[in-house]
This record gives sequence, C-alpha cells and structure tokens, in this order.
Amino acid sequence: MTQILRVDGLNKSFGGITATDNLTLGVETGELHAIIGPNGAGKTTLIGQLSGLQFPDTGRITYKDRDITRLPAYRRAPLGIARSFQITSLVMEMSVIDNVTLALRAKQGHSFRFIRAVRKDKALRDGALALLDRVGLADKADRPTVALSHGEHRKMEIAIALGAKAELMLLDEPMAGLGAEESVQMVELLRSIKGRHSILLIEHDMDAVFALADRISVLVYGHIIATGTPDEIRANEAVQHAYLGEE
Repeated sequence: MTQILRVDGLNKSFGGITATDNLTLGVETGELHAIIGPNGAGKTTLIGQLSGLQFPDTGRITYKDRDITRLPAYRRAPLGIARSFQITSLVMEMSVIDNVTLALRAKQGHSFRFIRAVRKDKALRDGALALLDRVGLADKADRPTVALSHGEHRKMEIAIALGAKAELMLLDEPMAGLGAEESVQMVELLRSIKGRHSILLIEHDMDAVFALADRISVLVYGHIIATGTPDEIRANEAVQHAYLGEE
C-alpha cells in the first residue's frame, strides 16, 4: 500500500515541555490508523500539527508526496484533509441541513454570505440530505442544530467531512462524551466509511480503537513507542507497561 500521510522526525516544544519528540509515523491509503496514549502524551498537539493549526519546530509532514509542514490549515482543507475537534465546531443557531449545505458550498469555493441563496440551491440541499442520510440524520435535517444530542453533533461533523470529500480524516476523540448507545452507533458509522477514506483516529475508548483500527500507534511523552496491528499492540509488553496496563 502507498502512504497518504508521512511524518518524519517531528519535534514540538512549549517552553521546557517537549510535546512531540522526534515522532515518525505513516498512514497508509485507506487504512484507519489509531493513535492511543495516556493523558499528556501529546496526541492533541500532534493532530494540531497535522491539521496545520500548529507548526512543528523541526521535522517534516508529507501528504500525498507533498510537503505540507508549513502549510496553514485553510490551505490543507482543499487538498482533502478534514479535522474534527474534541469540542464540536458547528453553528448551533442554524439547522442541521444548513450546516452541511454551507460546508458543501465552501467546498465549491463559494462565499458564505448568501445563506438564503444556498437554501434555494436544490442540488446543494439534495447533496446535504444524502450525506445526512448516510450518517443516520436525514429525519432531523430541518431541526435546529442546538436541539440535537452531542452524539448527533459528532455524526454531523462526519457528514461535513464526507461532504468536503476528505481523503484524510483527522478525528480527535469522536467518542468523547458519548453514551453507550451513541458510541456503538459511532463505531458502526466509522466502520461503514473506513476503507473509502484514510482515517487517523485519536481516541481514549479502547473498545472502539480495537474494534476499528487496522493499525495502532502508541504515543507516550510525545514519542511513539510501538506501531502494529491490534493483536500486536495487545501483546506488546512495553505498551502494556506504559499504557494498557493502566487501563
């Protein structure tokens, strides 16, 4: 398989704290690659650098053989990179379908200023409705976003990433704050899209990670101590000592 994302020798420090320590990582095209690690391991700092919200001190990030190390976030999105956040970034005052329709409009390079015109664009709204149907929210398309549950907001973010035609999804703890039933639904949703999109998943929910991941990398103090299949990670003594044993 070819690598869609390559990280080589990434370093990032904040004062005297090393958040990313000579980190090297590869994500294969079409795989779901999970990053796990204890609190303070540097997971959020890593995804911030991959999405372009932070720049590394040294090292290189390559996406589809293109050096994007110093490329800001707004220039990475059109290349096919989408990120979800631990805290949802939806427009709560707008309807569910308006959120997704505006994301489709942005993908086409149009302005956000004319919301009424967007609402009248049947092709855009039909496309948004198809995406909502794909994530199980078509019946709530016209409801205000604020009225949906946290888990449904997570599904909306996946719909928006799909609408952006993201080739690489950077998912930052999509299970965070979900109840048991919502977690099961999210696992099934991610399972339905894996393989069609490359996914880098940062997640604390070990049941979800081991159910979904093709490969897992373990991050401890900003450094990856092991990468392998779920079975290989389960059997790795260093991983058990550093992380899984604590769980």
